[in-house]
Amino acid sequence: MPTEPLQKDPAYEKFKKQIFELTKIDLSSYKEAQMKRRINDMIRKNSFNGYDAFVQGIKSDKKLFNDFVEHLTINVSEFYRNVDQWKLMDEQIIPSLIERFGKRLKIWSAACSTGDEPYTIVMLLSKHVPMDMIRITATDLDAEALRKAKAGMYDAKSVNGVPAEFKNKYFVKDGDKYIISDEIKRRVDFRQANLLRDPYPQDVHLIVCRNVLIYFTEEAKDDIFRKYFASLMPQGYLFIGSTEQIVQYRDIGFTRKGSFFYEKPAKV
Repeated sequence: MPTEPLQKDPAYEKFKKQIFELTKIDLSSYKEAQMKRRINDMIRKNSFNGYDAFVQGIKSDKKLFNDFVEHLTINVSEFYRNVDQWKLMDEQIIPSLIERFGKRLKIWSAACSTGDEPYTIVMLLSKHVPMDMIRITATDLDAEALRKAKAGMYDAKSVNGVPAEFKNKYFVKDGDKYIISDEIKRRVDFRQANLLRDPYPQDVHLIVCRNVLIYFTEEAKDDIFRKYFASLMPQGYLFIGSTEQIVQYRDIGFTRKGSFFYEKPAKV
């Protein structure tokens, strides 16, 4: 027998529209059960009685508004996360890109969170090209995460995977914090952007977007992957996270290079 379609929650549908008006975040593009659980937990912890009261709360309390956006965007990041994948990047992907496009690579770190990954890219690239030739564009929806990224201050857990050569060269320890050097920070341009609605950079050689799209619906993921494909130069690469896969990568046009690297072919 056919299954009954799930009934929509009118209160949550209204809430999604209100949040879009306030933040331009389209909650319909996120997996509903997971996102509702996170939102309801925050409403409960802040002692609001339902969605309407919470909306009024974030309208009147700037800190609560910022906390809510940060909660929605699920910022979990660290340097050299899944080190074997970065090893492949270092030994195969970057040399391949330099051979194809030269040393001035156009690289986009999408959904960059607190900056761990774009700074990791800079450190890796510094092994292959002069530092003054490195320029990374890094974008995220969350303004607070971008503020932290620009500050470049991290706890011990975040930098645990950084090779000793880089930790000694590019970080200064200040109490229980590690501050990344200005030499690295200068190589990254941080910007606020929404993957679901803002224009994407074009003619990019490498896009890094890791462990973010798992929170999106299948339709939203497919749309984003197709936009990434359009953004890449032929023979450019997309690097995704270990928790992700592009199920329809052949339909989009990608070829697979290793578990988490996808290439846009020379002729499409």
